[in-house]
Amino acid sequence: MTHTMTCDNGFKGPSRRTFIAGTGSILGAAALGGAATAARASTPIADAAVVPAVVIGTGYGGCVAALRLAQAGVDVHMIEMGMAWDTPGQDGKIFANTTTPDQRSYWLRTKTKQPLSNFLGFPLDKAIPRYTGILDAEEFAGITVYQGRGVGGGSLVNGGMAVTPKREYFGDVLPMVNADEMYNVYYPRANAELGVGLVDPAWFDTTECYQYARVGRKHAQRSGFPFVFVPTVYDWDYMKQEAAGTVPKSALVGEILYGNNHGKKSLQKSYLAKIRATGRVTISPLHRVVSVAPTTGGYTVTMEQLNTNGDPIATKSVTAAKVFFAAGSVGTSKLLVKLKATGALPNLNGEVGRGWGDNGNVMCGRANHMWDATGKLQSSIPTLGIDNWAAGGAFAEVAPLPTGIETYASFYLSITKTPNRAQFSWNAAAGKVDLNWQTAWKQVSINAAKSIFDKINAKEGTIYRTDLFGVYKTWGDHLTYHPLGGAILNKATDNYGRLHGHPGLYVIDGSLIPGSTVVNPFVTITALAERNIEKIIAADL
Repeated sequence: MTHTMTCDNGFKGPSRRTFIAGTGSILGAAALGGAATAARASTPIADAAVVPAVVIGTGYGGCVAALRLAQAGVDVHMIEMGMAWDTPGQDGKIFANTTTPDQRSYWLRTKTKQPLSNFLGFPLDKAIPRYTGILDAEEFAGITVYQGRGVGGGSLVNGGMAVTPKREYFGDVLPMVNADEMYNVYYPRANAELGVGLVDPAWFDTTECYQYARVGRKHAQRSGFPFVFVPTVYDWDYMKQEAAGTVPKSALVGEILYGNNHGKKSLQKSYLAKIRATGRVTISPLHRVVSVAPTTGGYTVTMEQLNTNGDPIATKSVTAAKVFFAAGSVGTSKLLVKLKATGALPNLNGEVGRGWGDNGNVMCGRANHMWDATGKLQSSIPTLGIDNWAAGGAFAEVAPLPTGIETYASFYLSITKTPNRAQFSWNAAAGKVDLNWQTAWKQVSINAAKSIFDKINAKEGTIYRTDLFGVYKTWGDHLTYHPLGGAILNKATDNYGRLHGHPGLYVIDGSLIPGSTVVNPFVTITALAERNIEKIIAADL
């Protein structure tokens, strides 16, 4: 599946978030089956346990590591800061809807922080109860990083765009990795395990819910830009049934940003289902790792058990022979930087915390003419991208604005080529990790996106929307859905994710990738994890 580039890593759409407020978890009610029962049956890890392997995090990299270790006969404990997302709320649904955010929607916030913050002059954010909800809008100087919180990680909240980078761009993404192996073995393996597929083009051309994407395609074509269908992990048969009105709606009621209750094949329906079937993996939700330090027989992993207010209710220390950091680019980077600076893991090298990037994310909207209606009904799953990477350094996903009303607006999330990389550092006075990102760095991404949309506006006689990100603000340059880097492969680690200076410690998530994948990252994160864990099991176990 080597389609062009897309823009959805894990948080699809500002627009949908804004309007949809959704649900909170990945185990979609209809497709959960036995998975929810198995999740509930998990017993949280015990204090003073001695285990062969701990995996910190349950996103793409962590799930690959846990599954392959278990299949190799290793007992694994997965530690997850977020909730299990296996129990329906008062509305009978696991996840909240995007148009009506509630406490399930955000991680420990008292007010929503929607990527699309305004609409037609009105602010969209609202007060909510503090709760261990599904979407973390983590604020650093200069940027907000959206991340999934729960068993399944970013797969719970992303738009499902499962894109393999074009082969000719792979050297820009991971120059230290053998491209033949990735494209012949590990990308195909990842796509198969994730359940990646393409929309039926004939259905796409006629269905009401993709009128917005067809308008985006028409405008791209008229300005001479190539467009491409992008693979996704949505169950397309299910979406056709949604459109026919024969099953509970999910994508067609805007569910995405705060979880999808039915049709999306998140990790709960792919890797995690296989993980549970091994019988060798225990998952401990609402546990936050605070320290990893050498001890006899491996490493002491110290964690806090949380309640749904985010308060620690117990502290546990377990001993693990091997520890896999899979807390996501931000989570892994912050933890390693803290452990190095505070002396818990003093032998980590100076590359830890470096090379962090935003995958060039920037958003914008265009106001179309009245004869270019984009439709009241919009599927929350993007299927189409505009490819100007070779000429302008941008790939733009045609994103939904599922407001339930006709907006005559086209909305886009762009992935752009950008050289800017930030660094995490330990702030001893504040007792926290800082990131030195500068909002001004986003200008490169804006310029790349303008290489597409200035031309389309000139051709169509249209203008940019200025009411989506604040007051008279054209560009959504304040965020990323695709955090990457902070523990770069072959720098902070060896070429398979082994951390230098501390044998038995591994990184196996998006922090290995130096800042950009030129497309939505999760297929690359998964494929790289498949490559690395295969080598680690063969050589180290």
